[in-house]
Amino acid sequence: MRGIALFGKVKFLDTTLRDGEQTPGVSLTLDEKLAIARGLDLLGVQVIEAGSAMTSEGERQSIKAIAASGLSAEICSYVRALPADVDTALACDVDSVHLVVPVSDLHIERKLKSDRKSVIRKAVEVTEYAKDHGLIVELSGEDASRADHDYLVSLYTAGIEAGADRLAFCDTVGVLVPENTYEIFRSLCNLGAPVSIHCHNDFGMATANTVSALRAGASQAHVTVNGIGERAGNASLEEVVMILESLYKIETGIKCRDIYQLSRMVSRMTRLPLAPNKAIVGENAFTHEAGIHVHGLLADTKTYEPIPPETVGRKRRIVLGKHAGSSSVELALREFGIGATKDQLAQIVSRVKELGDKGKRVSDADLQTIADTVLSIQMEPKVRLKELTVVAGNTVTPTASVKIQLGGSEKLEAGTGVGPVDAAINAIRRAISGVADVRLEEYHVDAITGGTNALVEVWVTMAMADRKITARGAGADIIMASVEAVLEGINRLMRLEEEERSRVQD
Repeated sequence: MRGIALFGKVKFLDTTLRDGEQTPGVSLTLDEKLAIARGLDLLGVQVIEAGSAMTSEGERQSIKAIAASGLSAEICSYVRALPADVDTALACDVDSVHLVVPVSDLHIERKLKSDRKSVIRKAVEVTEYAKDHGLIVELSGEDASRADHDYLVSLYTAGIEAGADRLAFCDTVGVLVPENTYEIFRSLCNLGAPVSIHCHNDFGMATANTVSALRAGASQAHVTVNGIGERAGNASLEEVVMILESLYKIETGIKCRDIYQLSRMVSRMTRLPLAPNKAIVGENAFTHEAGIHVHGLLADTKTYEPIPPETVGRKRRIVLGKHAGSSSVELALREFGIGATKDQLAQIVSRVKELGDKGKRVSDADLQTIADTVLSIQMEPKVRLKELTVVAGNTVTPTASVKIQLGGSEKLEAGTGVGPVDAAINAIRRAISGVADVRLEEYHVDAITGGTNALVEVWVTMAMADRKITARGAGADIIMASVEAVLEGINRLMRLEEEERSRVQD
């Protein structure tokens, strides 16, 4: 493909810890930032923008800890065109600075109360200052997509002469379109220094514009995990990587199989849930329901999947509802080691569709219960709830105590949490910890009716080892509905593990 990475292999500057943390409501601890930085490094990201050193003392401590953690990636700090900002970054022991200079007349006149010549002079002075102190400099034009192109070129040219190692073009408010992006970068990539693209997603085109810039010769893409960032976010790391790898056959050096794991970690630590239909990492990205689609998948998975889910560390998932067909149900049953005759399968499909027609989603546990009924299988729960007590309030830590029957014995355990539901689930997990290591991976609540006595439906995804199962509970008491769903999931997972052991022994 003509043009990609004129200056060598495509590189990624990940700004999850800087631009991503500027997402409203997100604030990461030092330990969380370290964990994400290590994840990015293991993924193969070449440059990690660890934060803005001038922001706060806590931010400086985080950047310094990341810089001292022995990562292979280049560690970078955002700075303004101020020598003091460079000094602050130097104190954090970073490898490079992302020197951001406003370049549109709107920003120069309204925000800086300055003029074009003064901005270039300051950019040159701070670039030289940073280079004199041994730093790699990436000179970035803020709001470049609304700047006068000739002025932008003059600033970049002055920056290169001052020693800037890389240039960056920032589409600060996401107003670029791919066609213009391609033409702009064909011009900028002839200036004599590698050029990066930094896109925001205000019009939903951050990924498309980033790929267009790379096609035209940009050397580096600025991205964030899950596309998080201010307003509508930034170009998404996982989308850009997989477009290059799968559609353009460009080797990025990114360990694609680790993408989903990192995505989930960032989502959990930032407390930003992913949209189910988010490309690559959303819950539905490799999930199928329609019977005709599943029938095609059974013949060849490429019929309805552009890439195998394993490519990004995921698994294919079949969900059931009114659109399900016999192929969907048969495949789902096979996942649980359940065999059925043609007549039994027809009965199970009929019951699944009946639930779907009532507007209900069919969980894995629902399917197994239906199958047990049709096949006349009696399932004795491994774990039964005998007692549950929860204490919560504005002056106490939410605490729960549970008495459960586990096999032939009873266990009493307690747990705390951020709320009464969390406390109850933690108490149950502690009670069974010696028998099964079960994780709660997803928790979702839907109000079925209105009012303070609303009937709620709780959905959970429980995991044990590499096996996952969805389960649900319903009732007017959200704590009991949650416990019901969790126990259903635990019992099903323990049953599946027991059946797997039996098959291995046989």
